Amino acid sequence: MKTKFFHISAFALLTLSVTSCITAKYETPADITDNRLYRDMNVQDTTTIADIPWREYFKDANLQNLIEEGLNNNYDLQIANARIKQAEANLSVAKLGYLPTLNARASVSPSRLNAAQTKGFPTNSTSYELAASASWEADIWGKITSAKKAAMASYLQTDAYKRVVQTALIANIANSYYNLIALDKQLEITQNTIKLLQDNVETMKYLADADIITNAAVEQSKALAYATQVSVPDLEANIKTLENTICLMMGISPSSIARSSIDYQSVPSELKYGVPAQLLSKRPDVMMQEYAYRTSFENTNIAKASLYPSLTLTGSAGYSTVNSLSHFFDASNLFANLVAGLTQPIFNQGKLKNQLKMAQAQQEEALLNFKSAVLNAGSEVSNALYSYQQARSKDKNRTLQIESLQKSVDFTKELLLYSNANYTEVLNAEQNLLSAKLGQVNDKLQQLQAAVNLYRALGGGAE
Repeated sequence: MKTKFFHISAFALLTLSVTSCITAKYETPADITDNRLYRDMNVQDTTTIADIPWREYFKDANLQNLIEEGLNNNYDLQIANARIKQAEANLSVAKLGYLPTLNARASVSPSRLNAAQTKGFPTNSTSYELAASASWEADIWGKITSAKKAAMASYLQTDAYKRVVQTALIANIANSYYNLIALDKQLEITQNTIKLLQDNVETMKYLADADIITNAAVEQSKALAYATQVSVPDLEANIKTLENTICLMMGISPSSIARSSIDYQSVPSELKYGVPAQLLSKRPDVMMQEYAYRTSFENTNIAKASLYPSLTLTGSAGYSTVNSLSHFFDASNLFANLVAGLTQPIFNQGKLKNQLKMAQAQQEEALLNFKSAVLNAGSEVSNALYSYQQARSKDKNRTLQIESLQKSVDFTKELLLYSNANYTEVLNAEQNLLSAKLGQVNDKLQQLQAAVNLYRALGGGAE
């Protein structure tokens, strides 16, 4: 018995000592990114705003509270957490692949042999058995190791997916919040303008009574006031809708949103974007695609290893007796066996080879998805940087425009009172001033949202 056990053990160790070149070691593709991902940008500075925690990046206390509540209650984020739990369980199963399977069994088997089997004397007997059996597959070609690595990559992929949801949630809440306070400001400007236009109507009536202008001018001024009032219900409806949208992202019932004014929001004067290579470790969607590629890479290793022999060691031991339990645990009733088996697939209708081809094709697809994600990340960063720069470039000209239009309104009103100025000039000047003020609010909204989009594009908010 000892000799047989020695031979089996030696055979197993000899097989395990064979150096395997079947499975490959994973490495991130070297050509996956370069410094040309950011269009027309200097990429020498490695400082990036993605390293700033979201609580520090977003200074508004009301916005911080909204984001915090969204992270606690958002259903998409809870779904992502549930997926992580599933992946954790799958990973635990894969880790156990190194261990042998162990089973215990107890049996009672009554039997009756007929007269023909016992030379004319029927016999009844009962067999009793208590035993344990174990089976272990040696990881010769790295198949079990690759399965564990694939499970780990799949787990990390679900974790990256959670961070994708988190960064998107933070950015969407921030963008919606800025849009909401921008609508508040536009509503305030519109309502203030309506008051001024209503005062103008009274002035026009006075001038018409004094025969300085005609009644047509009075009606035109009324029409402009009415046209401006028409925009108020739309603004109010948009505000309510946006509040409901924010509540949905926060996982709560529709309600009003506590907020400040857009006047108190500061726009960064400079945004650091680092180097493109940092996207591989910062962007959760890029990381998710790399983990998907790594999973398919390890699945290819598994498919390769399946073409080669598998070594399995099985053994069992226990006690067995017939008809009597009085001396069940005596040494004479003890039995044991150990078997080493080497299984080589020979003919299976090409199933294993086709599985390998499928795994290789899936690996190729995953690599292309990975490269596409990197390229898309670079494009998003470039777009966000460009939008931010263009929005900032409007500040000076927009301010000068509003100053000039305000003077134009004041001058045309004076001319209307003391000379032969046309009343339509006053109306046009007031319309242009309102549009410019609303445009200035949009300019600041663009700057704030561009800063949010760049923060998200660089992978900020994942932690």
